[in-house]
Amino acid sequence: MMNGYEYTGMDAILAGSFRAAIYCRLSKDDDLDGESASIANQRDMLESYCEKQGWEVVAVYQDDGYTGLNMERPDLKRMLKAIERRQINLVITKDLSRLGRNYLQTGTLIEDFFPSHGVRYIAMNDGIDTMRDNNDIAPFKNILNEMYSKDISKKVHSSYLLKAQKGQFTGCVAPFGYRKDPEDKNHLLVDEETAPIVRQIFLWALEGHGPNFIRRRLEEQKVPCPTWWNRERGFRNVRTKWEKKDPENGRYMWDFSVIKDILMNPVYTGAIASQKKEYRFKIGTIGEKKPEEWIVVENQHEPLIDSKTFAIVQRKLKSRQRPPARRGNQPVCRAYQVRRVRQVADHPHHPCEAPAADLRL
Repeated sequence: MMNGYEYTGMDAILAGSFRAAIYCRLSKDDDLDGESASIANQRDMLESYCEKQGWEVVAVYQDDGYTGLNMERPDLKRMLKAIERRQINLVITKDLSRLGRNYLQTGTLIEDFFPSHGVRYIAMNDGIDTMRDNNDIAPFKNILNEMYSKDISKKVHSSYLLKAQKGQFTGCVAPFGYRKDPEDKNHLLVDEETAPIVRQIFLWALEGHGPNFIRRRLEEQKVPCPTWWNRERGFRNVRTKWEKKDPENGRYMWDFSVIKDILMNPVYTGAIASQKKEYRFKIGTIGEKKPEEWIVVENQHEPLIDSKTFAIVQRKLKSRQRPPARRGNQPVCRAYQVRRVRQVADHPHHPCEAPAADLRL
């Protein structure tokens, strides 16, 4: 444990030359219990250690709620920028896993980035100090940290999969038109304030109108979008691009994709649909699954529309999709279509088509 060390001799002489940065991190998947795990206690422990060694602490960086697998953390990026500006020459963390759990990226920082920028790195509780010859264990600790995180990821995924199969709602925010049951966070209740908006959206779709028509009608009737409702209720502090441009009227602008997602979501028939996204360890979400691949459990809460209406709306949505163009017996890529139209339109001989000789392969 390095917090037992006191540097003497040359270390003591060099102490005043170090400009130290303290880095703290904690996330729910770290599974750390006790006071020593908290951000505040990490910081206090490291500040006390630096004071004891006579090192000046020029900055404290902390990422609370960020996984160690993802190196795109706000304060970590700020610290690396400060290192590039030569404002820091010593980085200290409570242990190696605080810096990161991705063994390749964490190893790159320790073996490449820090040395190339003249930075000394110390993982206090792991006994790692890049100014000393005691770091042979570091690569193995990095691998173990990632293996631990992968094991936690599997357990979390298994837990969500089990809840999905039971028809329990696991989202952070209830779907528009519903609210979480205060007695059971995995159960949905009808939100009497926003449910009428959802019913009206489905009614317009049932009449044969598409998302663009519905979007315009909602704007005309000055109906706030779901993002506004979530922000007003304290669920999420985000704004749409329209709200940023026009704080007063942007709330009434609905995105096409939001309306389409509402119309395609079986939650409004009383079902819970889960496991909609493809997920990969260390990468995160890599794409959307097809509706037929979702886990759907019927009759889990009060529906806003009946199943027959939902089925009709799905057929109408599908009928509005533009079929792929064909070239002979083969479908034509949309990008090829656009490129070909531009080539023809730009041809000097005719505004609509090029001479046949120019179309020979």
